[in-house]
Amino acid sequence: MTKLNSKIPEGELQTKWTKYKSTVPLVNPSNKLNIEIIVVGSGLAGASAAASLAELGYKVKCFCFQDSPRRAHSIAAQGGINAAKNYQNDGDSVYRLFYDTIKGGDYRAREANVHRLAEVSSAIIDQCVAQGVPFAREYGGYLDNRSFGGTQVQRTFYAAGQTGQQLLLGAYSALARQIGKGSVTMHTRHEMLDVVIIDGKARGIIARDLVSGKLERHFGHAVLLCTGGYGNVFYLSTNAMGCNATAIWKAHKKGAFFGNPCYTQIHPTCIPVSGDHQSKLTLMSESLRNDGRIWVPKAKGDTRKPNEIPEEERDYYLERRYPAFGNLVPRDVASRAAKERCDAGYGVGASKMAVYLDFAFNTLRYGQIEANKHNIHNPSKEELVKLGREVIKEKYGNLFEMYEKITGENPFEVPMRIYPAVHYTMGGLWVDYDLMTTIPGMYALGEANFSDHGANRLGASALMQGLADGYFVIPYTIGSYLSTDIRTKAISTDHPAFVETEKKVQEQIDKLMHIKGTRSVDHFHKQLGKIMWDKCGMGRNEKGLTAAISEISTLREEFWKDVRIPGGQDEMNTELEKAMRVADFLELGELMCKDALHRKESCGGHFREEYQTEEGEAKRDDDNFTYAAAWEFKNVGEWELNKEDLNYQVVHPSQRSYK
Repeated sequence: MTKLNSKIPEGELQTKWTKYKSTVPLVNPSNKLNIEIIVVGSGLAGASAAASLAELGYKVKCFCFQDSPRRAHSIAAQGGINAAKNYQNDGDSVYRLFYDTIKGGDYRAREANVHRLAEVSSAIIDQCVAQGVPFAREYGGYLDNRSFGGTQVQRTFYAAGQTGQQLLLGAYSALARQIGKGSVTMHTRHEMLDVVIIDGKARGIIARDLVSGKLERHFGHAVLLCTGGYGNVFYLSTNAMGCNATAIWKAHKKGAFFGNPCYTQIHPTCIPVSGDHQSKLTLMSESLRNDGRIWVPKAKGDTRKPNEIPEEERDYYLERRYPAFGNLVPRDVASRAAKERCDAGYGVGASKMAVYLDFAFNTLRYGQIEANKHNIHNPSKEELVKLGREVIKEKYGNLFEMYEKITGENPFEVPMRIYPAVHYTMGGLWVDYDLMTTIPGMYALGEANFSDHGANRLGASALMQGLADGYFVIPYTIGSYLSTDIRTKAISTDHPAFVETEKKVQEQIDKLMHIKGTRSVDHFHKQLGKIMWDKCGMGRNEKGLTAAISEISTLREEFWKDVRIPGGQDEMNTELEKAMRVADFLELGELMCKDALHRKESCGGHFREEYQTEEGEAKRDDDNFTYAAAWEFKNVGEWELNKEDLNYQVVHPSQRSYK
C-alpha cells in the first residue's frame, strides 16, 4: 500500500479546481479567530499567504531570518511573471500555459497542480495591479508582455528588470496592513530550527532569535513553510548567501517526504565565475534573450575582440540547432548547449567558459523603428544605435547597469559574457493537491515544494507559483484541514513535545560550539559545492554520483570533527547560523546525489550523460520513471523511496523538441 495520497479531485482536468472550491469544507468566521497559523518565510509565497489568511480572520505568526520581509530573496527575481491573459492576441490561453509548463518540465509534473496554476494566473495580475505594482505598459495603456524561454507567445508581465522587487513590495504592503491591524505578528531575525509534532500533527516550531541567540517556542494549529529553494547546496549559485534549506530539511527529518531532490535548474544567463573569491553569482535576466542573440566564434580559440569578428564567422548556435524557438529555448536546453560549445573549445573570455549575449542586431532594429516613428529619413548607423539604445535602456536599463558595475564592461559596446549557473530547485517537500506535506498540518508553498515544475522550470513561473500558492490556493485548501481541527484549543508551549524538541535543538548547538576545530564553515561549504557542481551539476553519471555520495559522507564526518565556530551561542553569531545551515546541506547533498543516481534517465535539468539522444538531447525513460520520487528519511545517510505515479490524461508525454 502506498504511503502517498495526492488527493487529486475527481473529474475533468478543466473543472477539478472549480469543483474543489465549491465543495471544500469551510471554517466558520468566528472559529477562524481561535485558530493560529505559523508562516515561515516572508517572500512572495509567505507574505501573500500570511496576508491572505489574516484577511480571512486567522491569527497568523510570520517568521523570517532577514531584518525585514522586504529583504526576502523574491526581491531578486528580474524578468517577469507569467499569466494567460492573451493581451497580445497571439494565441495564448489557459490550456497553452498549462501545456507549455508540462512540456517545459519534461513531463515530470503533476497535471492537476499545473492546470490549477494556469487557471489562477490571470487573477494574480489583477491582484498585483490593484496593489499598485508598476507593470510596464504599452502606449495605449495595456499591460505590456514579453517572451520567455520555452514559449511561442508573449505572456510575461514585467516591471523593467526588477519584477520580483515590485511584486514583493505589493505583497509586503498587504502583509504590513495585517501587521498594523494586529492580525499578523511579525518575527524578523528569527530562524526556524525544528518543527514540533504532537499526536502526529505539526503543532509549532522552535525558532532562534538571531539577535539574542535565545531559542523560542511557538504554537500553531498549522505550519506553512515558504522558505524557498536549496540551490546554495552548491555554494556558488544565484541565490543570496542567506538562502538555506534548514526549515524544509528539519521537516523532512520529522517525517515530511522530500520530492525529486535531484531536479536542479541551471540558468543559462549568469555572469561567469571570475575567481575563488566569489561567494555568489549574479544573474542576468532571461528576458534579455528576447533581444540578445547568443553566439560563439566559429573558430576554436579565436582571440579577436567580439566586435572584430564578422557576422559570417559567428555561430549563433541556438538559432542553428533550434530554429523554431531560437534563443528562447527552455533554460535546461540553453544551458547544456552553452556547456557543449565551451567544452568543445569555442568558449570566450579569459576563462573560455562563457558565450556572448549580443544586443547589436536588435539595437539597430529598434533604432529603425524609432526613426520611422520620428519621421527620420535615411538615418546614419550612429543615429540608429543611439535611438535603439534608448529603447533597450527603457526595457532592461538596470540590468545593463548591474552588468557594467560587476564586469567593468559596457554591454552596449561589448557583448555580455554569460555562462550557466545554479539558480532554482524544482525539487522540494512532497505535497498533495492541498499543498500539505506527509506531516498533517504542515504545508509547503512556492519553491519549498516540488509540485508545479517537473524536471525544469520555465522562466517567469517562479513568481507565478509563489503568488498563486499564497493568494489563491492555500486560503481554500487549508480550510479542508482546519475545519476538522476547530475544537483543538491552543496548546501550551510547556507541552513535553515543545520541551523535548527545544532540548534537541540546544544539544545540536552545544555540539557545534564544542567542536573547536581548525576549519571555517565556508571551507566545508566550498568543498561540498565543488563536489556537487562537478558530479551532480549540469552533467551527471553513475561513476561521478557514486563517488560524490562517498565524498560527501566523508566531508560530513570531517565537518563534525573539525569545524571552527568563533563567538558564542547566546549572542548574534552569523558563523553559528551558517554552520547549522551547512550541516543540513551536507545531508541534503547526499540525498540529491542518491536521487540522481537512482533516476536512470535524462529529463529537464537532470542530465544523466549515459542517457542522451544521438544529438545530445535528454532521453527520458517513460516506461520506468514517470513518477515523482518521494524520499522518506530513516537515518542520516539512509532513505526509503516512495513513488507517486504521474498519470497524464490530457497532455501525453512525447519527445520534447524545440526545433
